[in-house]
Amino acid sequence: MARILVASMPFAGHVGPMSAVAAELVRRGHEVVAYTGGKYRDRFIKAGASWLPWIKATDFDDADLAATFPAVGDGKGIRGTRANGEHVLFGTTAGQIADILAGAPYDLLVTDQVAFGGAIAGQALGIPWATVTVTPLSLTSHHLPPLGAPWLPATNALGRARDAALRGLTGAVYRRVSDPRLNRFRADVGLGPVRPGQLFDDIYSTDLIIAQGIPGLEYPRPDLPPYVHFVGRLAPASPSAATLSSAATPGGLAAAPEDGAGLAGEVTHAGEASPSDVAGRTAGGAPESGAGLISAARSPDPAVAGSAGLPEWWADLAAARAVIHVTQGTLDVDPADLLRPAMEGLADRDVLVVCTTGGADPATLGSLPGNARAAAFLPHDLLLPQVDVMVTNGGWGGVLAAIQAGVPLVVAGGSLDKPEVARRVRWSGAGLDLRTGTPKAARVAAAVDQVLADSGFRARARELGAAVTAAGGATRAGDLIEGLLTR
Repeated sequence: MARILVASMPFAGHVGPMSAVAAELVRRGHEVVAYTGGKYRDRFIKAGASWLPWIKATDFDDADLAATFPAVGDGKGIRGTRANGEHVLFGTTAGQIADILAGAPYDLLVTDQVAFGGAIAGQALGIPWATVTVTPLSLTSHHLPPLGAPWLPATNALGRARDAALRGLTGAVYRRVSDPRLNRFRADVGLGPVRPGQLFDDIYSTDLIIAQGIPGLEYPRPDLPPYVHFVGRLAPASPSAATLSSAATPGGLAAAPEDGAGLAGEVTHAGEASPSDVAGRTAGGAPESGAGLISAARSPDPAVAGSAGLPEWWADLAAARAVIHVTQGTLDVDPADLLRPAMEGLADRDVLVVCTTGGADPATLGSLPGNARAAAFLPHDLLLPQVDVMVTNGGWGGVLAAIQAGVPLVVAGGSLDKPEVARRVRWSGAGLDLRTGTPKAARVAAAVDQVLADSGFRARARELGAAVTAAGGATRAGDLIEGLLTR
């Protein structure tokens, strides 16, 4: 049995796959220590892991980032993206490193790819470590445009020259912006500098990268390292229909999707605690009463908050000619961006529109069209088999869930990794990219009409879905991680 640290940024879309990995390692008999924020403590405890809290790292509520990091604002646009990187990703890195080092020793470390502190701590400890990609693979490549470029990979000489020129430009930016910050963190623990101009490549493990997804959803890259393994979708066990139906409630507050949509709420911070307190909590699983506990109410973990059951209108799905699921996931959940335009555009169609708010009371949507239904949460494993098209803002976990269920997509990705997700969906043939995070109602409706009318989208989604399942998920991830222990 090995002692394995699993580090996850406290975002719902990260906790879903990372808790699935943790549960699989526990199932195999390992001692798993979960390092994540207080909101998601119980998710890992229920998986059988112990908890190492964020103490030196500033804890936050992913449903209300601005409460802890005011500069993030609504998270939209270039300013919001920069603030997210500055305060959430880089701003918590030093604290993450300190917390993880204080909880050592470990035999192996598994971290999500934007938990920068986990990667640096793993290298500083000199132990095997694995990276889990909770978003599309962002390793740089000589065969692809830089991350964030608003076009698909080049198919001719002119396009390849364009991409090469842009790679040179972005590399110069990385040398001035991201490299110095990472190098400061690394120097503090005795590590050398990163390779210059490679964005976050040195935050990825060179022992093992467990990539959520499949080759059919990733651009071909001949320089893909041999230690990158696609495992499909990492998801915890889903609820049974019988269990949820027995808990059905008329208010429409249904179970959370398995990738964990968040709730809006108040943010709090973890209190200060000593390294000995950290070690005690790590060994015992739960913190003792008092020191280091979350000090005030925060929005609950959606996997817990969503246990109320299925909404009373659930039977309407079986009677519908076509079901269109609309979701904005866990971030950028302003309903004016996508939920309301989708309902407006589809109001005169002979379809049932099923919306999830990501945690807000469905009443915040106001009066719904006659063909629309809304819930705070719905379990994807029960919903998606009944869905004909999913309209989404591009959360990677939700997109993989739809693909695995054979559901074609309309993607309105506007921030962070979501435009990259949208482009991959378009490139794969499993759906359409609206190329904006705030589409007009008519544009959403036209895209849904196009996907419904063209059976090729569903056929491609089913083909890719079979590949997602065949890739092995958490079981395959467990095999790969255990392989590091035998080296």
